[in-house]
Parts: sequence; C-alpha cells; structure tokens
Amino acid sequence: MSQKLTVVGGGMVAHRLIEALLDRDTEQAWQIDLFCEEPVAPYDRVALTSYFSGNSPEDLLLGDADLAADPRVTVHLGGTVTALDTEARTVSTAAGVHGFDALVLATGSSAFVPPVAGSDLPGAFVYRTVQDVQDLEAWVLARQGRPLTGVVVGGGLLGLEAAGALHGLGVRATVVEFADRLMPLQVDEGGGAALRRIIEGLGVEVRTSAASAALHAGAGGEVAAMELADGTKIEADVVVFATGVRPRDELAREAGLVIGERGGVVVDDGCATVVPEVYAVGEVACIQGRTWGLVGPGNTMAEVVVDRLLGGEATFPGADTSTKLKLLGVDVASFGDAFAETPGALEVVYADPVAGVYKKLVVSDDAKTLLGGILVGDASSYASLRPMLGAELGSDPNAWLLPEGSGAPVTGQLPDAATVCSCNNVTAGTIRCAVTDEGCTDLGAVKACTKAGTSCGSCLPLVKNLVNTELEKSGVEVSNALCEHFAFSRAQLFDIVSVTGLRNFSEIIASHGTGRGCDICRPVVASILASLGTGHVLDKDQARLQDTNDHVMANLQKDGTYSVVPRVPAGEITPEGLIAIGQVAHDFGLYTKITGGQRIDLFGARLEQLPAIWKRLVDAGFESGHAYGKSLRTVKSCVGSTWCRYGVQDSVGMAVELELRYRGLRAPHKLKLGVSGCARECAEARGKDVGVIATDNGWNLYVGGNGGFTPRHAVLFAEDLDTETLVRTIDRFLMYYVRTADRLQRTAPWVEAHGIEAIREVILEDSLGICADLDAAMAAHVGSYCDEWAATLADPDKLAQFVSFVNDPEASDPDLAYVEERGQRRPATASERTLIAGPTLEVRA
Repeated sequence: MSQKLTVVGGGMVAHRLIEALLDRDTEQAWQIDLFCEEPVAPYDRVALTSYFSGNSPEDLLLGDADLAADPRVTVHLGGTVTALDTEARTVSTAAGVHGFDALVLATGSSAFVPPVAGSDLPGAFVYRTVQDVQDLEAWVLARQGRPLTGVVVGGGLLGLEAAGALHGLGVRATVVEFADRLMPLQVDEGGGAALRRIIEGLGVEVRTSAASAALHAGAGGEVAAMELADGTKIEADVVVFATGVRPRDELAREAGLVIGERGGVVVDDGCATVVPEVYAVGEVACIQGRTWGLVGPGNTMAEVVVDRLLGGEATFPGADTSTKLKLLGVDVASFGDAFAETPGALEVVYADPVAGVYKKLVVSDDAKTLLGGILVGDASSYASLRPMLGAELGSDPNAWLLPEGSGAPVTGQLPDAATVCSCNNVTAGTIRCAVTDEGCTDLGAVKACTKAGTSCGSCLPLVKNLVNTELEKSGVEVSNALCEHFAFSRAQLFDIVSVTGLRNFSEIIASHGTGRGCDICRPVVASILASLGTGHVLDKDQARLQDTNDHVMANLQKDGTYSVVPRVPAGEITPEGLIAIGQVAHDFGLYTKITGGQRIDLFGARLEQLPAIWKRLVDAGFESGHAYGKSLRTVKSCVGSTWCRYGVQDSVGMAVELELRYRGLRAPHKLKLGVSGCARECAEARGKDVGVIATDNGWNLYVGGNGGFTPRHAVLFAEDLDTETLVRTIDRFLMYYVRTADRLQRTAPWVEAHGIEAIREVILEDSLGICADLDAAMAAHVGSYCDEWAATLADPDKLAQFVSFVNDPEASDPDLAYVEERGQRRPATASERTLIAGPTLEVRA
C-alpha cells in the first residue's frame, strides 16, 4: 500500500522534488499532495523578468505539462496550509484537514521590505511572484501623460532585474544600494565599478552607500518620492523593494520545529527536521548553519530528500553558489572563491573600461589551479571555466581573460567530477554516462535524463559539446540540430521553409518543430524568411522574432540611443548628399563618424527620433544601409580607373552595381564586399567575404575573407572574369552560402568547412544541378527589394513602436547626458555626469 507525501509549497524546488520522486519511485510507494499558495502551478521564478520581454505566465511554467495529470499527484492550487500538526501528522487548509505519512516543507521565502515609513503606500511593490510583476506592469501602464520615474531599493540580483523591468517599461530608474557597490555578494570592487559604469551608460542612475529612510505620498495619496538617510529626496512614481528575502518559516514555528538564529527550519545533512519524516528544502531550510537563496542548492536538497524517502542515505554535499545571468543586457557571472579568501590565492585581472569588460580569475599560489572568478560585461568563458574549479587550468590564466585568447580547454578533458550544471548538480561524468550508458543521442535526451541545462540554461553550450564529444567517440553521427525545438540544421530548415511555402514562425514550428521556440531558433527563422523575401522584418509574426537592432532598424549604443547609417554605395556621394546628411546630423544633434566601410554613421539618435531622421534621409534620396542586420553591409571601393593612374577597371562602377544588387540580402551573418581597381588593392578586397580585384583582362574573384577577431585572407576563386560572369558567379556564391551555412557562420569558416574546390564545382560546374535555382533566387531578391525605412514610414502600425515612453510618446529620455569633445557631442561618463549643469559640458577642444 502506498504512503502519502505532503509537499507544502509550489515553487521550483518543490517541483524538482516531485519530478525526481515520480521518476525514481518505480514501486509507486508514494502518493503526493502538493499544496501551492499561489493560484498557478510551479513556475520558473529565475526567469521572472522575461515576463517583461513578452513571455506569458504560461511560458514560465515548469517541466512537463502532464506532471499534474499523473495519478500519483494531487495539486491544490491556492491551497494555503494554515496549520501543521506534527503529532497528528496533518496539515490544515481552508478546504479541510489532510493527513500525511511524510511531509516536506518547501515554502521558500518572502520578499523583505525594510522598516521605512510609507513602504505600504500605493505604488510601492516587491519583486517576487508573477502577481508582483503583473501588478507592477499594470501600475506603470496605467499612469500615462508624462515620463515616469522610479526607485529600486537594492542593487543585488533582484534589484537589477527590477531596474531592468522598469527601464523596459519606459521608467527612468534609480537604484539605491546600501553597500558600496552593486551586487556586493557576487562581485568585487572592480567588478562593481564596471557594472555600475555600464548600467549608468544605459540611463539607469545608481546610488551606492545609500539607505532609504521614508517614502512620501503625493496629493493623491500615492508614492511620490523617496527620502534617503542623508535627507536627499528622489522623485518616484513607483518604488520597488528588492532588499533580499526571509524564509517562510512561520508554519514551522507554530508547529514547534527548531528555527535557526536568522530564520529557516533547522535540518540535518539529510534535510530532516527534529520530527521524524518531516523535511525542509530550499530557501526555508537552515542547513549547515545557514539558508541558501539560490535554486541550485535547493534542487540538491530535493534530490537528497527523494533518496531518503526511497530508503537511501544521501546527504547534502554543500552548495555551489555560482551565478551567471544577464542584467539590463549586461552579462555578469561569479563562481567559486570569487573574493580570493583562500590563503595564498592570487588574483589575475583584466579590465577594459572602454569596452565595459571586467574579468578576474582567482588561482592558487602557483597560478595553476582555478579557485574562482568574476566576469562582468563578457561572460562567454563562464561555461568552460566554472567546471574547472579545483582543477589545473592547463595554460596561462591570462589566456582565459584577454580578448584574443581562446584558451578554453577541450571539453573532453573535463574531469568526470567537474560540475557542469550547478543548478541541478550535474557533473561531466553524469552527462557522459547519459550518452554511453543510457543511450541518449542528442541534447534534448540528455537534458531529460540528467536535468542539465533545464533551469537557467547557462551551461547548455558546454553540455552540448560534451554530448557531441562522447557521441563522436562512440562512432555515432553527431546531430546538427539547430536547437531543442528543431531537429534540423539551419540549412535543412532553410530548405523546408523554401519548399513548403510556410511563411510565419507559428506555422513552421507547429509543422516541423516543438514548443514555443527560443533565442536561437527565432532569429534564425526570421533570417530565413527575410532571405526568401517574405515581407518586411516588422510584419506581424516576424516582428517578434527579430534581434534588438533589427527590431528598430538601427544599432543600439551603450547609452541606450541608436546609430543610423544610410546606404552610400561604394562610398560614392554627391555634395548635395553630404550636405543633406550633415544637415540631419546638425538638426538632431548627432555625432558623425566616417566608417571603415566608406559610409557615414550618425550616433545618438533617440528611439522616437528614428522615423523623423529616416524621413529626412529618404527624402534626400538615401535608404537604409542595413548596418543593423545580418545582411550585406557595404561594398568598399577605390576610385579605380575613373581617377587613379594605376587603375585598370572601373572599380567604383562595379562596386555600385554590386551594392545595389545585393542590398537587403539577409544571410547567416553579415556580408562585406570590396572592389579594387588594380593589384595595389587599396579597397582591401582580400579582407572581405567577397573581394573583386581588377586585371587587364577583367576581374579576379576572391571569397571567404574577413577582418575581426580571427582575420582571414580571401582565397582566389576564379580569374579574369568578364562583368557578366563575375556577377553571375557572385550571385551563386552568395545564394549557396545563404542556403547552406550554419547559424552565425561567416563565409570564411563556411568555405573551410565545405572546401574551396567543392564550392567551385557547385558554382562553376553546377555539380549539384542547382545553379538555375540559385540564379532564380537571386533574381527574386533583386526584383523584390524594398527599402525597410521607407516601408516603415508608410505604415502607421510599424511607426507606433518608435516611442521612448509608452505613457508619453512625445517625451524624450531625460536621463541622457553629453559632453562636447572635438566639436561634437558624445555620451558623458559616470564621473562627468556629476559635473554637468546643463545639457552638455565642454571637456576639451
């Protein structure tokens, strides 16, 4: 006969416990009662901020939707437990009394609000539940007619997430932090300074070493200002408290269970309380003398309790407090002994204030063993570094920090004991065993088997590499699936969309994928649809698929403004065109810069200014330069035979022809072309994806070059081509690349992967019999081209999104500040902001 397990609390850790028990209780020894205080099933609280970027509450729900339908589980939504009787072994709710054989307290924690006067005023919120964020959003959106200001009390993880939410809603936010830096529990002074610099550059004010004293109401009784301990007042239409959490241990207190000195239900290493068969897990548990506010340790506790319920003797091994997240678009990661508290520890630091990057590794006294680290602004190496904790780096620590260093170890070298997924305590060995012993053959199967990557997801790149390495060792063909939602490569998905005629993401994923999609597959599908000429990038379903820059058809800058780049084919521009661009820059106060691609970039445009700037440029004969898209950027040229005494062909005319032909062509990555009028190569054509160099007999064609992080010279593809053959060959090369390249793959690695000889056979000899299709595809692109700026200006629905404040579309962002430098405006630094009395401050001639 089965026993009754009662789980009190419907959070992430409770969900993990039930999921693990259902999976491992093969004898079906337990029936489960789950009591959720909230009226919704368990959801991903870590991803709560994604609600403000379009995720619905349903999108946040955890795990398998059929979990609650399991006959072994009874879910009581809104079933608040009001009393616990450990002697009678019952819990009480409004619906009645429920017995249990074993009980797990997973009540989590509640948001702490400091005891300041006025904290209960309308307009003051906490940031903890789905209902909290829905209430916050409704409050902001209901107050229209003027720009709003807000204060977030607390500069930790939740505080910066709340600031990001306000910023996204168009509220000018100020973060007030009691400590001397942001995220004091995760980053050191250098990391905090870098984080502050970046966040202030986005328009969010930061005040550290500051304490809130009181909230003051306005005439309507709603919050209107916050007063700090030093007497300073900050105007605030909304205040969010994100000052930490406190364990929800009141039920346990009233039941007579032992409570820790700073709260939390005291448990032993088996997560058991002093009462037999009564356990506590997650944020409510005080284990090893402290509580843990992260999901990773909570999931570990859940696994321990499941093992105990099934007769095992598992114990809590300690917690991995590693953290990686994106706050206000800024990557931040902290892991291991981040503050170098280990005796003899050394700190290796790389800082680039201009790029907004701070990296620190903590290593042993012989500089060989990794002990911890902090990454701000660029956390790309986190997935490789964190599993190496306690192991030798195998190279100079600087190789992990410097921009040009790609010294990450081969993932197959990770020891089995290395923790790859800290949220779910999954080691490299467990992942390897899932492949070799459990028969998992793709990332999705490994995730289902091990739970690796199912929480925050930061470990997924490393998990995928480990899986692929083990499959290759076993002689199994490695899946090239785009992501867990599509079992196809980008090239295969391109063919599917092309052949089926499906023209929106919802139809594509319903017919050929699973789930709702992700940040990997959505932009890929958007690019494929754009490559096939299916309409404007902001048309209905496609609009929500676009990356940030494509969504506004401009490039986002560090201060939250945008840069605008009109197309200047081949860099050729009339005096009238120069005057028009100069007048636009003058009238809108834009910083101007000649780019390396022979164009003019206009910096500092506010979101609401973009349509007006576009209209002025379009009226002057310009169009979008697509500097924001994975598409053709520029065709650079020298003056060629038109003016130069060494030129042997008209390089400018050829470059103009190519740029007007390929403008707007969406591709897996950006495309840059160059045309030089002679072998002196002034246009640097061999550093481009496609390079053309004039000869006495025609044109030489080079492909697969690029600058950037890993510069490559283009390789000679064909010699002495006439103009017609040259254009046809480039047409086919580009279309073959668009069809077959992987996601975000430049032409250089694509050429290397396919082989230059194989590509020549396809393009020049039609070895696959597809050249007619490639020609037709390019002809369709050329014939259907439409300037995205002009099309947006003609569509009121598209124009409606270009506002800085949803509650005051005409208002500009008052938090932008500039200084004069060399006769132009640039964004003020954090230190310069304190000196500015007016809109600008002149700092040097």
